[in-house]
Amino acid sequence: MHYPLYRPRRLRKSEEFRRMIRETRLSVDDLVSPLFVVPGKNVKKPISSMPGNFQMSTDFIVEEVRKIKGLGIPAVLLFGIPDSKDESASGAFAKDGIIQTAVAEIKNAVPDIIVITDVCLCEYTSHGHCGMIRGTEVDNDPSIDILAETGLSHAVAGADMVAPSAMMDGQVFAIRKALDQNGYAGTPIMAYSAKYASCFYGPFREAAESAPQFGDRKTYQMDPPNSNEAMREIALDIEEGADIIMVKPALPYLDVIQRAKDMFDLPVAAYNVSGEFSMIKAAAKLGWIDGDRAMMEAVTAIKRAGADIIITYFAPEIARFLQDQ
Repeated sequence: MHYPLYRPRRLRKSEEFRRMIRETRLSVDDLVSPLFVVPGKNVKKPISSMPGNFQMSTDFIVEEVRKIKGLGIPAVLLFGIPDSKDESASGAFAKDGIIQTAVAEIKNAVPDIIVITDVCLCEYTSHGHCGMIRGTEVDNDPSIDILAETGLSHAVAGADMVAPSAMMDGQVFAIRKALDQNGYAGTPIMAYSAKYASCFYGPFREAAESAPQFGDRKTYQMDPPNSNEAMREIALDIEEGADIIMVKPALPYLDVIQRAKDMFDLPVAAYNVSGEFSMIKAAAKLGWIDGDRAMMEAVTAIKRAGADIIITYFAPEIARFLQDQ
């Protein structure tokens, strides 16, 4: 096809034409809305680096979930911030822990929304790492035992799906085994399979109060230059029993999302993380970009790369934008 026989502009000349041949369509069904839950009542604390996001007590969380459900968003992802932390992350798997309590209250009030729980230990350990510490090292195998206990406790509380994010080797298998042996074989696992040691998590660490107290997470989260390794990580999680695979962050790793979609026959989730969200918000506030257009362009790119599920702090705004359209 050569000019002048083929003129691509013919099909761009009106919004109706553009809509008719649009290749990628973002839907509210693609979205998961992350939330941060804290102990207490009547707590709604703004997260300064994430405009429009809050640490909320369960009473406010339940109301927020009602609003999210009303927008047509099918799922929320819960992160818990306990009132105390220790070296053994005991708050992560406590029967009356913050996530366990929040899940039960949400499912009682809004039973028809999918509640996904983040299964990690960094919010619950006094040192801020995602596993148990031996000396100055994160000890893998004791960590997966705690992660399995935590994932099971979330399922017992009523979680519809658990999402292990600690990047410990064998964590998916340990959680799958614990779920299956205790009557929760029907609870799916969304694995943070390719989770990179990224600088884009900065605002989240304020929100979740989970910054490591020493060192960093480069020994267990992935090295950003690596793509083949991500495929190996994903393959391992699938073998261990993952039902959904995830790439995190999203925008700097669109190539990894596309490879995962091409290589594996499972739903692919992508996490549009806090730093990606906050950069757009900051630039929009300064008047450097159109915030709504940047939001939609960024999230549509994640969808175009192959993501079936997009976890994003923009979820309520995107839902409202789509309704207005």
